[in-house]
Amino acid sequence: MPNIKSAEKRVKIIEKKTNENRAVKSRISTFVKKFKLAVSSKEVENADNLYREVVSLLDKAAAENVIHKNSANRKKAHYSKMLDNLKNEAK
Repeated sequence: MPNIKSAEKRVKIIEKKTNENRAVKSRISTFVKKFKLAVSSKEVENADNLYREVVSLLDKAAAENVIHKNSANRKKAHYSKMLDNLKNEAK
């Protein structure tokens, strides 16, 4: 337990930021699951819309330092490749 008033405040702030970051990560993982489901069921149009949403969420999370920017870029590249493979199979 913190003994100093400023340390008590930091504990509260850290808890609040942790909850916010957890919510952002949860939302990202939810949309990633939806995207992967659309890719596996070969729904090109739905997957394309979900890909845009996932990329947007990853960029916002990286900008707010919720996740590292390189991690966001790596994930975007992976999902882009999945979408491209789906589009090539559909042709």
